[in-house]
Amino acid sequence: MPVSMESLAADLADESAELRGLLAPLSESDWKRSTPAPGWTIADQVSHLAHFDDVAVRSGTDPEGFAAELERIDAAGGIDPDAVAASYRHLSGADLLRWYDDARARLVEVFARLDPSLRVPWFGPSMSAASSLTARIMETWAHGQDVADTLGVARVPTARLRHVAHIGVGARPFSFTAHGRDLPDAPIRVELAAPDGGTWTWGPADAADRVTGPAPDFCLAVTQRRHRDDVDLTVTGAAATAWMEIAQAFAGEPGAGRRPGEFA
Repeated sequence: MPVSMESLAADLADESAELRGLLAPLSESDWKRSTPAPGWTIADQVSHLAHFDDVAVRSGTDPEGFAAELERIDAAGGIDPDAVAASYRHLSGADLLRWYDDARARLVEVFARLDPSLRVPWFGPSMSAASSLTARIMETWAHGQDVADTLGVARVPTARLRHVAHIGVGARPFSFTAHGRDLPDAPIRVELAAPDGGTWTWGPADAADRVTGPAPDFCLAVTQRRHRDDVDLTVTGAAATAWMEIAQAFAGEPGAGRRPGEFA
């Protein structure tokens, strides 16, 4: 079945609205609250999303220009998310919310019209426009988790988690590359219990190496929002174990993740 960019854009809009619902009531002091990401406040989480929404629009509308810019960034030592966050700390919460709204609206508008197979450059491997939009859903959910954890809010899992899980499975080779390790040859079966009671699967059904469990737990693990010890996943086989120890659904340098027991 062909990928529908309109459907992906609608899911991104819905995920965005859920996060916005957490942000809209915040006081200025709330925006400065520290999140589980070391050194990052709620404001930093939102500026990160808005900044890379703008970057994603450039990659989708001017791939050649963005690729040239990426070469300059790489030559200067690569992207530094902490430096990006620090550059926006002069903005108020109201300013950040307006920027987030505007950047996200532009992203949804632009990508909904793109050919899903269009290759767009990014930090790490290039990807299709469909994968790029899926990655924005994943990023929104992951950074939204940091905001929710800071505010003590338990979010209700939705079918949009399938996008997060899909990116997590697809990023397995990159997880090993990011750590300077060879990708094991063994295939891996992933079976996740979906929020609606169904099952989401990836990989050959007869694979000996397997990862099974609730979809939210898998998504928390591959976005490094929970330590592997603190999620309800059954991991079988050496290749699957090696993957889950370093899994990351996002581009860039390996993340520090969360400490064991931090959310026990």
